[in-house]
Amino acid sequence: MKKYLRTAAYIIVGIFACIGVVFSAVYVGMEFDLFSVRGSISERNDFFGNKSPSQTEQSLPCNDTSVSICDWNQTAEWTAISGGILKDKAVIERVARETGIDPRMIAAVVVPEQTRFFTSNRDLFKSYFEPLKVLGSLSKFSLGVSGIKIETAKAIEANIYNPNSLYYLGTSAQELIAYPQDADRDSELFRRLTDKKDRYYQYLYTALFIKQIQTQWEAAGYPVASKPEVIVTLFNLGFVKSKPNPTPKAGGAIITTGGQTYTYGELGSLFYYSDELRELGTL
Repeated sequence: MKKYLRTAAYIIVGIFACIGVVFSAVYVGMEFDLFSVRGSISERNDFFGNKSPSQTEQSLPCNDTSVSICDWNQTAEWTAISGGILKDKAVIERVARETGIDPRMIAAVVVPEQTRFFTSNRDLFKSYFEPLKVLGSLSKFSLGVSGIKIETAKAIEANIYNPNSLYYLGTSAQELIAYPQDADRDSELFRRLTDKKDRYYQYLYTALFIKQIQTQWEAAGYPVASKPEVIVTLFNLGFVKSKPNPTPKAGGAIITTGGQTYTYGELGSLFYYSDELRELGTL
């Protein structure tokens, strides 16, 4: 009898141990975004030759996008994204003051990245981000609320310290990204771009990229400070595609939301010119 009781006890303990492992794994996965399945972005549009996809179906308000068609700002994803941006209002406005970048332009970069993240991770969105109205912080290939890459962040820093760079902003920008003495820069940069409790640096590096692009195009005689379709597209495509010219077009990765398809730059500019979040004042 004792033998059977001992065996039963081992089985019960083993079951609870397995349950504990599963819950721990789920928690860790949620914390580090290990369950994120990023949409393919390898087939990006040619920035200077892209044509926005035609939308032949009439837009209708919808909740269930599997049976209805609706505009980007009538979706559950937008409700969550707008709520997350509102929660980050103070830090966005702080970064805007420090960099001189329009806070609405900063938000315009975040909108398509968050939309792509949520529409590529439907189960995670429905169970976690939608009810909490928070922004997703990407932590694989793209980091933070704007999906910035480590190599892009390093390029931003290199441009800040290189007075011969086409993107040079002057010495004042160096103070914004200064590292603590003896810091491991790679580790600290990763921390900056993935910190879920303080998104200051995520928005800062986003704004610095925008400012560097504006500086390059202004020097070439083609100002784009008031052209979100250009800024947002280039944030998606990177410095390598930033070639100042008189007729840039919206482009970038394809994003489908509300049953309709947009380019990355198009979606960001639609937000920028819309009446959404106008209650935020400067946003």
